[in-house]
Amino acid sequence: MVSYFLNPLCFFLSPIALVVVCFYSLTKRFTDYTHVALGVALSLAPIGAWFAVKGTNVSMLEIGSMLVLAAAVVLWLVGFDIIYALQDYEFDRSHGLHSLVVAWGPANALKASFLAHMFMWGLLFLFGRFFGFRIAYLIGLLMILGCLLLEHWLARRRSLNWINTAFFRLNAVISVIFLIVTAAEVIFRGFRLQ
Repeated sequence: MVSYFLNPLCFFLSPIALVVVCFYSLTKRFTDYTHVALGVALSLAPIGAWFAVKGTNVSMLEIGSMLVLAAAVVLWLVGFDIIYALQDYEFDRSHGLHSLVVAWGPANALKASFLAHMFMWGLLFLFGRFFGFRIAYLIGLLMILGCLLLEHWLARRRSLNWINTAFFRLNAVISVIFLIVTAAEVIFRGFRLQ
């Protein structure tokens, strides 16, 4: 109901977002792709924020940009949720719950997680290219790549206790870096679509 005060588009799209977000919690019961369902639910955030700010006044470039950013969110979530699901592997398997870790085994799931994160990094690069972001953004992307590589090294080489470090701290750092470098590019260059 509150979305009505943003604009009519947000109001009409809000039931779809609500259904997608609420549906995720059921997916562990019937699909191995629960990570993707959660990623899709979270990927609605950048799309919703874009529509909340711009309403229906969006260009095709902006639509493409928001979809690239949403896809990056899906892949980022898939990657780190697989790592996090490693902790629940035995419990999920013994209770008949589904995840890629249970379906593919921890080693193969970690490979899928790594690939998801590398594709996510590529989409973040593409997002920056859409807006002509330059040096600050590229430095941030290199730092994000370093965090992703460290996250996967910790998940593969260390005990399950290190997964919390890989999951919580490094993903928090990645989020903050992305926010800072994107804000720096927008603030110091002005926000202009190329």
